[in-house]
Amino acid sequence: MLVISSREFRQNQKLYFERADKGEQIIVQRGKDKAYALTPISEEDVYFNAEMVERIKQSIKQVEEGKVKRVTTPEGISDLLGL
Repeated sequence: MLVISSREFRQNQKLYFERADKGEQIIVQRGKDKAYALTPISEEDVYFNAEMVERIKQSIKQVEEGKVKRVTTPEGISDLLGL
């Protein structure tokens, strides 16, 4: 693990991005009590990836077709969740 200052990171961003891409843990220290991890993300890390968008579209279609279950009471919520 490599800990660097925010100033060092700003001056050499490309170098640290490349090192993070290769799997190295990079921590950017900002002041005395703030630190950030430099971590590459993938398609799966983003909440609204293609799969999630498709699931949302399917859900909208089900609502339009009336394939919904209305829950109006606390007991109904418990039943729906299996509690």
